[in-house]
Amino acid sequence: MRSDRSGQRMPGSRRHRLAERRRTIGLSQERLAEILGVDRSTIVRWERVETDPQPWLRPHLAAALKVSIEELADLLADTRQPPATPDGRLDHALRRPGRVDLITVAHLRERVRHLDERYDQTPSTLLLAEAAQSHAQAVFLRQHAEVGSVQRELAAAVAEAATLMGQLVWDATQRHDHAASAAYFDQAVDAAREARDPVAEANALLRKSYLALYGRRRPTAAVALTMQAAAVSRRDSQVLAGLAHLHRAEAHAMLGQVPAVSEALGAAEHHFASVAPQDPATALYCPSHHARLAGSCWLSLNRPTEAIKALESAHHLVAAGRKSTAVVLGNLAIANIRHRDLATAVAYLHLAVDVIEQTRAGGGLNLAFAAARQLRPWSDHPSVQEVNDRLLTLMTP
Repeated sequence: MRSDRSGQRMPGSRRHRLAERRRTIGLSQERLAEILGVDRSTIVRWERVETDPQPWLRPHLAAALKVSIEELADLLADTRQPPATPDGRLDHALRRPGRVDLITVAHLRERVRHLDERYDQTPSTLLLAEAAQSHAQAVFLRQHAEVGSVQRELAAAVAEAATLMGQLVWDATQRHDHAASAAYFDQAVDAAREARDPVAEANALLRKSYLALYGRRRPTAAVALTMQAAAVSRRDSQVLAGLAHLHRAEAHAMLGQVPAVSEALGAAEHHFASVAPQDPATALYCPSHHARLAGSCWLSLNRPTEAIKALESAHHLVAAGRKSTAVVLGNLAIANIRHRDLATAVAYLHLAVDVIEQTRAGGGLNLAFAAARQLRPWSDHPSVQEVNDRLLTLMTP
């Protein structure tokens, strides 16, 4: 316990920076204890300044926290209370960027993650300003931080913020501004490599593959990007490796390569079966992913019966009111049009519009209009006219 000059223990002392460092790299107290071969209560006592790590344990603790022995000594020595609010600490760091510390970086990364968590249920235009501010702050602080663990963490923050910005910009421009989004994703890849963060690198590569798949319609380029993402992430995140193979399957489907589609879908399934609770990309995974992308593949191959089966399975698994829900519903509408089931197709298209009205989902919006174009032979039908009117309303500012 921290003591005053009389040797008395001072109440309320905490090693806040030590605890923040643990959280920044994604370790719970239980997981850190498991890595070090100690009880969780030992970690609790260290962070409460009730005991100190034994000298022989310190190199292992430093390695687990990804800091040097000297940096660990600073973390253990710092038992001061943090500022009253994290934003106050961030404001202070922006005024004196050379003094930014790990707690401030952790707060900045947490803000970006919170925005990312809201992405699937919130219109991208509503997130863009706050995400741009966090991205600019991370870039600014990274330019001024001293070389070491703080700069590495700031590089990771830039990677996460740039990845989110690339996705938001693409959505906000209704998936037309490919160049700006690609620039953000390239920045994210470079920053992730500097941070030696394969998970962030793979995520940025995967998002860049979406531009090739759904924007520029270059499936061969998408195959290369998804294979790169799978290779980068295969040791660190089964979730990202599985997602990369799923989107590789979609690229092969666009190319009409049926055997390659089946192989990629199988590879994705293998990775998803191996996902552990501590996977760093768990938040990106949804139980509907495999069925959703498989349905899209069969649709690209013009096999509507198989597409409907997979997409209906995805519809039961996907959470309601998310941007991904609109994608499933849009594809279901298209698959049922090709199956010549007009009533079911229009019903799914109405459901897709319901979600798009709430989320302004870029991918779902594009699919809804694609479905509407395929409904042109039935344009005189009252039900088709009604759903077309709703789609036109979506374009009204």
